[in-house]
Amino acid sequence: MNLRNAWALVAFLFLLHPALGEEKGKLNRLAKEASPYLRQHAHNPVDWYPWGEEAFKKAKAEKKLVFLSIGYSACHWCHVMEKESFSNAVIAKILNDNFVCIKVDREERPDIDHAYLTSLNVLGQRGGWPLSMFLLPDAKPFFGGTYWPPFDKEVQGQNMRGFKSVLEGILNVYKTEQKNVEEQAEKLATSTRRVLLGETVGLALIPLDKALVNASVEAVQEGFDPKYGGFGSQARNFQGPKFPTPCYLKLLQREQGNDATGNIKSIVSFTLDQMALGGIFDHLGGGFHRYTVEPSWTIPHFEKMLYDNAQLCEAYSRALFNNKNPLYEQALNSTCAFILREMTSPEGGFYSALDADSDGEEGKFYVWTDKELAEVLKEKTDLELFKTTYAIAPNFEEKFFILRRSMLPEKLALSQKTSLEKLEGSLDASRKKLLALRNNRIRPFLDTKILTGWNGQMIAGLAMASKALNEPSYLKAAEKASDFILNNLQQADGRLMRSFGAVPGEKAQAKILAYLDDYAYLIHGLLTLYEINGDKKRLAQAVELNEKMIKHHGKEGSGPFFQTSEEHEKLFARSIDQYDGAQPSANSVALSNMVKLSKYTQDAKHMKVAEDSFKGLVMRLKVQPSSSTALATALSEFLEAQPKK
Repeated sequence: MNLRNAWALVAFLFLLHPALGEEKGKLNRLAKEASPYLRQHAHNPVDWYPWGEEAFKKAKAEKKLVFLSIGYSACHWCHVMEKESFSNAVIAKILNDNFVCIKVDREERPDIDHAYLTSLNVLGQRGGWPLSMFLLPDAKPFFGGTYWPPFDKEVQGQNMRGFKSVLEGILNVYKTEQKNVEEQAEKLATSTRRVLLGETVGLALIPLDKALVNASVEAVQEGFDPKYGGFGSQARNFQGPKFPTPCYLKLLQREQGNDATGNIKSIVSFTLDQMALGGIFDHLGGGFHRYTVEPSWTIPHFEKMLYDNAQLCEAYSRALFNNKNPLYEQALNSTCAFILREMTSPEGGFYSALDADSDGEEGKFYVWTDKELAEVLKEKTDLELFKTTYAIAPNFEEKFFILRRSMLPEKLALSQKTSLEKLEGSLDASRKKLLALRNNRIRPFLDTKILTGWNGQMIAGLAMASKALNEPSYLKAAEKASDFILNNLQQADGRLMRSFGAVPGEKAQAKILAYLDDYAYLIHGLLTLYEINGDKKRLAQAVELNEKMIKHHGKEGSGPFFQTSEEHEKLFARSIDQYDGAQPSANSVALSNMVKLSKYTQDAKHMKVAEDSFKGLVMRLKVQPSSSTALATALSEFLEAQPKK
């Protein structure tokens, strides 16, 4: 019997369960971790271990399976599973008696997350968080999933297996089919290793030419949603979650000048318009939420991530470089103000994320009722204008509403027979009143972890915004953040560290050797600073870090580059980051940096490293052009920098 057939048996298990009850016991090991996400589980009755040798030694000594749970602090469904399952005494007992349980913050350890998420994909399942994986004592996975409810239940007429049943089924299968499980784990590890290394990575007989860039642009255009903007699946009528996809926007913004039809420009403008008008944007406090759960940009998943806002600051800045637009100016200005007000440490580093939940409910901090509006906006004319502007109607759980603008500011001013300046002045006064009330609510959890790479992205976003808006304070904040990172997360030998944070009661410090994205994104930030202010110190810092990146993450002095250094913990393989996700592929950003370094330093070695690296990655761009748009952008920059024949 293979593992898939074994799981068919598990699907028929039906277990009666006791009433669900939370148990908040004594603090477990996670209370001593610097990661805020890990500490969120410190009161669980589950006997959690952080990732490390101690946990796997215990699993081997006691011949127990490992349950690995990966998430992050702003993840709504991570909170749900923590409350429903990990706080439940009955489930905790099953876990503690039969498994060694490990909890990982995916933002601290992207290598672990990437390896096990890839293994889940190899099993034919879509990934997400919380990521729930079952491992042998040697860390090889054999089964996994994402969120499970605590107990079996019926959902829309179909039986949904609960976590308790999953655990019981795992134990039963391992007891009766141990050899098959171990063989399956070995095969899965081998397949995962091939994917992590990239099956087609290697010198490809594909010319580095503009046709590759054009194919990527065309693939992105094919996914454009003409009704609401943004990108998705035409086959599914663009239903489902919608993400900002800043990598798409950056490629299109770069290539729109080559499009005589103006179609690319209109796609970019319409998408930026709709996001700035929609509920994905926080119209009171500034900043963009992670994504919307439907295609119209109205109902967000309310978490706010530093990296999303950093990349969107760049996108709106690029748009403003070419065209003055009041909507973009407001979105960009308020987003930068939000970052400086709520996401910046006193020392200048940028925090990671704001939770989707507050007071135990998703979105509670952000939604409104008619009664609340009327209590704050007492003047009838102010209330009516605000309702007209933000299309007030229940759009969340049938009783609350999320603010989204009904039309472009210029059109609204015309309809109200007033000037744009007067209109926005009145609306701004109302927004400030509502924000003051909102600030008295229970706030979402703030993850104060400071990550090198994400800070690099925000440094770039603020530097570009300072130029687009002619606002020196944003440039100053970017400079301060750069100094903070280099002073606190760069070691004496020049190597970077990944994360900065404090164990409760202790002084904050840097931990975890940096990954490829930390180098690539921070170099990008430093180069952007150099482009904006001409400070040669930033260029020198970028050159130094680039040398360290090539030495410790490259292959024989070149690329493509590994996600981990040769000194990192060995998992399935040293993976090569090739695809864009919510953030651009670190290899693609590294290659873009190389092209710029070659230009600014007049040193041809950077271009040679870039060319060799492109040859090792270009097959991916050929096969999956919409998944490698950051690589297409970097290739466009590379081709433009070639001497004219």
